[in-house]
Amino acid sequence: MLSAQSVPVVRATLPLVGASLNTITELFYRRMFEERPELLQHLFNRTNQVTGAQREALAGSVAAFATLLVERPDERPDAILSRIAHKHVSLGITADKYPLVGRHLLGAVAEVLGDAVTPEVGAAWDEVYWLMANALIAIETRLYTESGVNNGDVWRCVEIAERRQESTDAISLVLRRPDSRPTAPFRPGQYVSVRVELPDGAHQIRQYSLSTAPDHKTWRITVKREKAADATVPAGEVSSWLHAHATVGDILNVSLPAGDLVLPEADTPLFLASAGIGITPMLSMLDHLALASSRRPVTVVHADRAPGDHIHRAEQADLVSRLSGADLHLWYENDARPSPGAHVLAGRATLDHLTLTPDTTAYLCGPLPFMRAVRGELLANGLHPAAVHYEVFGPDLWR
Repeated sequence: MLSAQSVPVVRATLPLVGASLNTITELFYRRMFEERPELLQHLFNRTNQVTGAQREALAGSVAAFATLLVERPDERPDAILSRIAHKHVSLGITADKYPLVGRHLLGAVAEVLGDAVTPEVGAAWDEVYWLMANALIAIETRLYTESGVNNGDVWRCVEIAERRQESTDAISLVLRRPDSRPTAPFRPGQYVSVRVELPDGAHQIRQYSLSTAPDHKTWRITVKREKAADATVPAGEVSSWLHAHATVGDILNVSLPAGDLVLPEADTPLFLASAGIGITPMLSMLDHLALASSRRPVTVVHADRAPGDHIHRAEQADLVSRLSGADLHLWYENDARPSPGAHVLAGRATLDHLTLTPDTTAYLCGPLPFMRAVRGELLANGLHPAAVHYEVFGPDLWR
């Protein structure tokens, strides 16, 4: 909660700060990487820095947090904080990084806004930053404790037990511990980070959803080869490396599981909607439900360009068939031919022919336009916003 003296200052300056946040975050990252270039090489996603996605996500998070502090002072913005904290834990972020970030972020605010940042304004925004930072530190410390590790000690060596070509642009890797003991437990829907060393010596990290139930003694990730987004730093630095080099018997550096898109134990209806590679966390949930012989009503929706692009298509259909209360709805933009055990439609996904009860809990994963469209239809059909959960692959630009 903001102090009484800071509330009116933050409220008055929020429009000015908000309007300049993209400029502020661009300067922040530049200044921080000038001082600590190793952070860009070995921790931050270089592609997201080139595209500006990380700057936009940071700006959105700060603006959303500050807005909630002044407009809803009795509420904690747990959704914002939880998503960031899980991502930080998957990277092994520790509390000692926050003073560095705060110094450069608040320095960028002062440099961009100039004389508008009086001592009073600077102190108020310093308070905003540390309220957010301390809340994240507390959540991250709890997550580390729950995992039974020291803060930041999340990296483990795992062996590639199997490699399968799932489509032209996607492979799946089955991972096991080198000592043959079971891999760490996780909750259906969570992800792990994978850290690889690239030819220029940089260590880059990307997150991949675990795509089987936690009951198995191994993990599985599915890696789609991302296409280049910029000539200076190609997209898919890690995915392309894994496609080219990951072979059975290789050792990968992988984090402990993290992520707040998780399937709770209950008996209420579920709605699982995915598009493209967004199918992966949904497979974990379906696998868990099938192994538990769940009788929950489950509506499964998946959208893709064509059946040939539909990763894990047969596996998804099999898992749905093992659930007595589940049905599968597929949308293909091209070649929407009939498929056993599924309702197949042509074009982009809509919910026009579906009936969902108000107690349904929805989980979404896929491109942002897909999730925005599906979420809008869910709300229009009576689902409460709190019942709609989502996972974004990459910086969260959905505020």
